[in-house]
Amino acid sequence: MLTRPVLLYDGTCGFCVRWIDRLRRWDRSSRIEYVPYQRRGAVARLPSISDDALDHAVHLVAPDGRVSAGARVLPPLLDHLPAGRLLKPFVRIFGVLWLGSRAYRWVAARRHRLGGRGSTCGVQKSGAGWESGGIHYRQVPQASDADP
Repeated sequence: MLTRPVLLYDGTCGFCVRWIDRLRRWDRSSRIEYVPYQRRGAVARLPSISDDALDHAVHLVAPDGRVSAGARVLPPLLDHLPAGRLLKPFVRIFGVLWLGSRAYRWVAARRHRLGGRGSTCGVQKSGAGWESGGIHYRQVPQASDADP
């Protein structure tokens, strides 16, 4: 069993890394473990989550093994952040999570354009059909990955 929640995110995406940095600053007590999904093998006892699923959404693995993804990460995440429980009733208002899920999918589909820290996301759209938002992604080589 995990001792604290683990938030899995795309460590190659500048936009994702920028938002994780913000969460880390909010999480002053380090109650959440932030792990790029590319390094998830270093964390014992994580459930199996496909690369495809992790390419499409952030995932929160609770200490009891429950897994949330995308905008649905927000309610359990707030339980572990300072003053997060004060915000949780807002998330429970009818329609907020539905709207948040739609907004999450919209941003996820465009995150490669949003970048962060002077870089862009290494993932680009390649078509439609993913079960939770109609999006497929493919890995795009970064400039540092290209052969000379």
